[in-house]
Amino acid sequence: MTSTTNERQLFSSGSPFESLVGFSRAVRVGPFVSVSGTTASGPDGPVGGDDAGKQAAEVLNRIAAALKEAGGDVGDVVRTRVYLTDIADFDTVARAHAAVFGEARPAATFVGISALANPALLVEIEADAILPEGGR
Repeated sequence: MTSTTNERQLFSSGSPFESLVGFSRAVRVGPFVSVSGTTASGPDGPVGGDDAGKQAAEVLNRIAAALKEAGGDVGDVVRTRVYLTDIADFDTVARAHAAVFGEARPAATFVGISALANPALLVEIEADAILPEGGR
């Protein structure tokens, strides 16, 4: 679902949290796309269970889908921010990140945090992209 205000395009994943919290899955202004913090939250618990690497793979799939809807792809990503509830999961999450962004090699930050909104969630990722001139 897309809505346009001025030059701002808003993209929704359909999550009930978007209206509750007041955010969009992704926002595009001109060539710039920002994808909100994304988790592997699912109706029966996190996709990937208690495996941070599997959760990260799901998160990155969701980010790729949001970028596609906004007219881009993972190769357009210039910055990611990865939040881990256990920094010991760095290696497994970093491998998932490299599998998706290995060629694009965006600027990236990995941060250990105390918790996410749901204690079963182990990783949350944000991404910023700049789409090429002329669009896709």
